[in-house]
Amino acid sequence: MSAATRRSSIGDVARLAGVSVGTVSNVLNRPERVAPATRERVQEAIRQLSFVPNASARQLRAGTITTVGAIVLDIRNPFFTEVARGIEDRLGAADHTLMLASSDDDPEREARYLRLFVEHGVSGLLVVPTGDDLGPLLTLASRGMNTVLLDMTSPTSALSSVAVDDVEGGRLAGEHLLELGHREIVMLNGPHTLRPCRDRLTGLQRAVERRGLDPAAVIREVLIDTLDAGGGADAIAPLLASDRTPRAVFCVNDLVAIGVQREIRRRRPELIGSIAIVGYDDIEVAAELATPLTSVRQPAHRLGFRAADILLGRTEAGEPVREREVFRPELVVRATSVPA
Repeated sequence: MSAATRRSSIGDVARLAGVSVGTVSNVLNRPERVAPATRERVQEAIRQLSFVPNASARQLRAGTITTVGAIVLDIRNPFFTEVARGIEDRLGAADHTLMLASSDDDPEREARYLRLFVEHGVSGLLVVPTGDDLGPLLTLASRGMNTVLLDMTSPTSALSSVAVDDVEGGRLAGEHLLELGHREIVMLNGPHTLRPCRDRLTGLQRAVERRGLDPAAVIREVLIDTLDAGGGADAIAPLLASDRTPRAVFCVNDLVAIGVQREIRRRRPELIGSIAIVGYDDIEVAAELATPLTSVRQPAHRLGFRAADILLGRTEAGEPVREREVFRPELVVRATSVPA
C-alpha cells in the first residue's frame, strides 16, 4: 500500500523529506537541533502525508511515560467507579492517561496486573490492596516505581496512601443504630483479609462498648463471599426465615444493603419499613431507592483525585512525594433509619 492509503510512518516522512529518521525525530522532539531549512522540509513532508506522531513511541524516546496504572477491587461497584473518575480527572489535567483494572479481591489477579502494568512501562501505580501483604508493592517501590495505596492507610513511609477512616465510619453507623434504640445489630461483613471490613467492624464494636454494652451480645456478624447485591440477598435470606429476624442491619457497603432491601421485599414485604438498614459508601443510587438508604458517605471522587495528586507530586530534589492522608466519613440519614 502507498503512504496515502495507510497511516504514514516516521520512515515515510524521512523518505519524502530526504533525511534520516533521526532527523525527523529531532524535528518532533528537539526542533532546536535541526537547521531551519531542513526543519521546514520535514514539516512540509509531515503536512503532505498527514503524519500523526505516535504519542507512546515519542514518550518512550523522550523517557517520559505518562501512563498510570490503577487496580481497584471491583470496578462494577459504583464507589470504585467514582474513585476512578477522580483519578482520571487529576491525571487528565496533567496530560497523563489511566490504565484501569479490577483485582476482584484476588491476590493472584492483582499480581498479574501489577506485572502487566510494569511491563507496559507505567510511570506510577495506584492500588487498592487485596490484603495486608504489601511485599510486591514495596519491592516495586524500592526499584523506583512510584506507588500510592488507595482505601488503605500505609503502614510504612515507603508507600504513600489515601484512605477514609473506616473505624470512624463503623462507629458512626453503630452510634446511629444504638441511638435508634437497637440492641441487636446484624453486620453483613466481607472477609477480614480486607482491612476496611475489619476496621468497620472495629468501629461498630467501639460504639457498642461506649454504651457500656457487650459487643459479643449486641453484634451478630455474618460473613459474605461477594460484596454485592447478590451477596447481601443470600446472607439476609436465612435470617428472614429464622426465629431471630433482625431489626437492625449494618452492611459493609451499599450494594450489599441494596441486596438486603431487595430480599426483604421479595420474602417478607410486611417487614418493609420496620428493619433499620445502614449501608456504607453512599453511592449515588442510595438516595434514589424506593426506600432511600441511610449510609456512611465516603468522598470517593476526592479519594481518587488526591491519590493521583500525590502520585504526580515531586519534592524539590525530584523525588516522589511521600504522604499519608486520611479523610473522615459522614453519616447520611434517610428512610431506612427505623427506630427499634
